[in-house]
Amino acid sequence: MLKIGCHLSASDGYLAMGKSAVSIDANVFQFFTRNPRGGAAKAIDEKDIAAFLELAGANGITDLLAHAPYTLNPCAAKENLRTFARETMADDIRRMEYLPGNMYNFHPGSHVGQGVEAGIDLIAALLNDVLSPDQTTIVLLETMSGKGSEVGGRFEELRAIIDKVMLQEKLGVCLDTCHVYDAGYDIAGDLDGVLAEFDRVIGLERLRAIHINDSKNPFGSHKDRHEKIGDGSLGVEVLKTIINHPRLRHLPFYLETPNELEGYAREIRLLRSLYEEE
Repeated sequence: MLKIGCHLSASDGYLAMGKSAVSIDANVFQFFTRNPRGGAAKAIDEKDIAAFLELAGANGITDLLAHAPYTLNPCAAKENLRTFARETMADDIRRMEYLPGNMYNFHPGSHVGQGVEAGIDLIAALLNDVLSPDQTTIVLLETMSGKGSEVGGRFEELRAIIDKVMLQEKLGVCLDTCHVYDAGYDIAGDLDGVLAEFDRVIGLERLRAIHINDSKNPFGSHKDRHEKIGDGSLGVEVLKTIINHPRLRHLPFYLETPNELEGYAREIRLLRSLYEEE
């Protein structure tokens, strides 16, 4: 069965997200841990979580993916911004333990002129501060488009971060189809080659989730503008190949397309219709 879902709003709580997922035939979903532009997170409501877990169990909802706020920059030049990133991520991971065995995704950040190597060192240092041996949450580094001073536009940069982290078993990777295509990895013309490169550099066993998005921009543009499925430069046939690829088809796929709930429902129906059951 295809594991497919979308990004849902956490503002009304976990149970409300679970009900939204059921209403659009999603069996996985992603959500922001707090306002995507930063700020304090809502207090944990254990009754809401218990009700959600009951709903999730009854409806086959698995593989929750929390997303860090966009303002989190582990390799910022300013120390106060790095402190915000460290404290926010530590708090987010602690909160995710109320939903044990799930995942937390973050953008590695922008080195803002310090250089890629300095950025990698700072990201790894933050992860060494916040990861703990007893956590059940797997933290995912997201593949990026390589715009500006972003770290993570090349597989080698993600590998370098992982190599510097002590608790590497707590780390994975989330591959974003829009980002990698914009970064210059030709998943449209040579998906097997891109996956072989990922396996050689990082290891496919670390690939834990996929953001399934079309791209508004052409191949190698080094931009980051998601498009609805079939309306961008990747197109339906490429995304069909991705969800059915033997090395990817078992993974959870999360839509981050510019849609409301009804639009996500249409895309989920489309992708389910294209999935080839074994």
